Amino acid sequence: MTRRTLGFRPAVRRRRTAVLLAATTVVAVVLSGAPPALAARGHAPGAPTALTVGDRSRPLNVEGVPRFGWLPRDADPGETQTAYRITVSATGGDRVWDSGKVASDQQAYVPYAGPTLRSGTAYEWTVRTWDRTDRQSPPAAGAFETGIDDTEWEGASWIRRATTEADDYTLARTEVRPNASRVVRARAYTAADHTYELYLNGARADRGTSFGYPGEDYYQAADVTKLVKAGAPLVIGVRYHWYGSGQGRPAGNRGLLVKLVVEHADGTREVYGTDDSWRVARDTQFVANAERRNGEGDRVERQDARAEVAGWMRPGYDDSAGGFTAAEVLGAHPTASSPHLIGQETRLVETPVRPVALRTAADGTVVADFGVVIPARPVVRFDAGVAGRAIDLRAGYTLTDTGRVDTSTLQSQGTTMSFPYLQKDGPQEFRAFTHLGFRYLEIPGAGEKISARDLSAVVVHTDVPAGREASFASSNATLDAVWAMMKRSAIYSVQEAFVDTPTREKGQFLGDAANISYATMAAFGERDATQQAIREFLRSAARYWTAEGDRGRYNAVYPNGDGKRDIPDYSLMFVDWVWRYWTETGDRELLAEAYPAIRDTAEYVLRHIPATGPTAGLVTDLTGGSGAYRYGIIDWPEPGRFGYDMSTAARTTINAQSVDVLRTTARMAEALGRPADEVTTYDRRAADLTDAVNATLRAADGSYVDGLSATGERSGHAGQHATSYAVAHGLAPQADLPALADHVASMGMKQGPMTAHWLLRALADAGRPEAVLRLLTNPDDLGWANILAQGGTFTWEAWTLDPGSNFSQSHGWGAQAVVDVQETLLGVRTASPGAATVDVVPPATGLDRASGTVPTQRGPVRLDWRRTNAGMRVDLDVPVNVTARVALPVVPGKSYRAAGPSRATFVGIEDGRAVFQVGSGRSSFHPVAGAAAQPR
Repeated sequence: MTRRTLGFRPAVRRRRTAVLLAATTVVAVVLSGAPPALAARGHAPGAPTALTVGDRSRPLNVEGVPRFGWLPRDADPGETQTAYRITVSATGGDRVWDSGKVASDQQAYVPYAGPTLRSGTAYEWTVRTWDRTDRQSPPAAGAFETGIDDTEWEGASWIRRATTEADDYTLARTEVRPNASRVVRARAYTAADHTYELYLNGARADRGTSFGYPGEDYYQAADVTKLVKAGAPLVIGVRYHWYGSGQGRPAGNRGLLVKLVVEHADGTREVYGTDDSWRVARDTQFVANAERRNGEGDRVERQDARAEVAGWMRPGYDDSAGGFTAAEVLGAHPTASSPHLIGQETRLVETPVRPVALRTAADGTVVADFGVVIPARPVVRFDAGVAGRAIDLRAGYTLTDTGRVDTSTLQSQGTTMSFPYLQKDGPQEFRAFTHLGFRYLEIPGAGEKISARDLSAVVVHTDVPAGREASFASSNATLDAVWAMMKRSAIYSVQEAFVDTPTREKGQFLGDAANISYATMAAFGERDATQQAIREFLRSAARYWTAEGDRGRYNAVYPNGDGKRDIPDYSLMFVDWVWRYWTETGDRELLAEAYPAIRDTAEYVLRHIPATGPTAGLVTDLTGGSGAYRYGIIDWPEPGRFGYDMSTAARTTINAQSVDVLRTTARMAEALGRPADEVTTYDRRAADLTDAVNATLRAADGSYVDGLSATGERSGHAGQHATSYAVAHGLAPQADLPALADHVASMGMKQGPMTAHWLLRALADAGRPEAVLRLLTNPDDLGWANILAQGGTFTWEAWTLDPGSNFSQSHGWGAQAVVDVQETLLGVRTASPGAATVDVVPPATGLDRASGTVPTQRGPVRLDWRRTNAGMRVDLDVPVNVTARVALPVVPGKSYRAAGPSRATFVGIEDGRAVFQVGSGRSSFHPVAGAAAQPR
């Protein structure tokens, strides 16, 4: 593998071997070099913080082996964790496991190793740590609960309302009375296709969504202890919505499954499950058989307040008056149509927001402006409703010249974004059940004054760990605005799953998911949504791509309603995505789970390299896709290809990705301790493919053409994609990088948002951070700043909104560049799996100053730097149990003085940078006069 000469990027593309070595070699240097006097003066570490089980703080349905995580704390500089001890006890009961003192620096994904835990049971756990002076911390306490498997629903049956409606809103209820002993614990376990809301005596207790195939659906667990009163009537009510297949969901099987467990102070335990005692009715508030919003997503949500079923979730309700009938019972779980359920780890955050402004259109229509595009469910309060008055609430992205919401195909993403509402008499509240992405909401024909207090929206996105959000600020106001837009776009693109857009398809496309996941992991420390999505695409391989000729491929969208279909470059992207996850987390279990499929993808690539013929040695006509995606999508929408030669059989981008697949498979094999010949085989094949690409697809000036035709002719087109991919994926010779960087930088932005990250990565790898900055902040060229200049507040599907198209104005895949801001323009990069080591490499050119916090698996890295004529002034704060390698650009005749509680060790001068190693705590670096090789 070619070694980089500028900067330190072992965690990304070109030095992946270093990722595996850094965790041991660098830490060993720091530990062995720790001054004895400092160790003698040390304090005992503090109690660990941020305790998690399976990346969640207090999970209620842990399945399989619990895996523990924490952040060690220590006031002393340069500290590490040398050992830990975990105990697990049944809540209020006996200890079930004590790990004893384990000599290890591992602080994430530590597996439970005790006796089998009981299902559906609450446990407490503690962890304490030891520092390098063998002093121990006080224990920190956490809690978790185990989930239930398919045999433990205790007779709860799948039920449903017998109907063939395409848009099925159903109410289900039963009334029970728990015994009079004080309730000490109550848990509700619920599953439904597709979305449900659980109510206990009228209070909403839970909301969940499952878009899985049968056997891959999810259930959720909810703590409902405070909603269950001893000896009092209890109505268990559920509203569920099944609405057939769509781009982001299979049809599944309409139905509902509930198990409510109530535990009392006297030791009694009661279980209430769905069965033949439950009653169901059509939720007539929602108009039946509504039309689709577009060709592949949701249905229009039509509500008629006059038909609301009032009181159905309250005790004493006469359900015969509300059209309730006995539920159809499909059988006790598991059934043939629902053989397996998975405990849902991700959760939605629901945040009410108010409009930032209230506008009045030329015709008097009130329009709420929420300031930015949000994925939300609108809420409107009316004080003086009139029965039968029709109000066509309409959401949108932009306004017309008259101030109304623009409903054109282009401005609505080809989607009917209305919420038709029929009022009842008197005060009332419209509350949407399903979200859309929008900025504006208009309320035409309200018949009364609408004020800002009458309007709100419930923003919905996946939850993320508390205290792990990234920050960034710089000397460039445009960059700061771009950062804010990308960060917001990333988190707003994850609801029940990663989605291409929260308005149109709402589908989990593999390419979109990978891009957005890069951003959410980097900007929010997100883990659960990424784990879920990776496992879902692994399931797609097991469901659809098991034939010998299909192995190594993944669905382009999954879960989905249109069956087996792939996009070749997306399958290749999956490998890089899993590697990125492993690098960020150090989660060996998921890496091992994914590796068999990853190896299949490497073999998929190798099957398409002919030994003879016009394209010998190159990946040729990589099977997959259809129509505009056949053999590879390259970029999307089509304008983002900028003329890429789609007639080529051996495409340069596909070959560059394939080299990366082979190299990455080798690194994964190495990390997992696979046989040495497995590692060397994939490395050798990657080297052979690299040689073939450079021999046949490289022009005289070193740039790369788009590919070869089936008859071996070079393409006459040499687009930006071809060269940027060759650089970013480590194929281009090191000596060519300066000229290639000049070449791609001179082209401006000639890649779409889907692939622009690789252009930024190529420029960074070639040592051109100022070019990265220019692409991110130039309002006059295509790119992120141009979106802002046009009034956009969310990353787009394409750089342009072309007439006649339905290009999305809420497409998160362009948010992947938050990683480039952190790694290239701030200068913080994970250098070993799970961030045991990090690289701190402020850019040599470009910004005058930058500061930020980067969440890592081992805690936040905080960096603040300013450029001066003499060099950089740097303040750094490193988490406990992490070693930083700091590389600062040297000005002739200048050196650096390291100061602060954490003592830095000078390593040497590399590539024009003074390199230091420093452990946890605060340190600073200041330029001083003197020889560069002799820092003070």
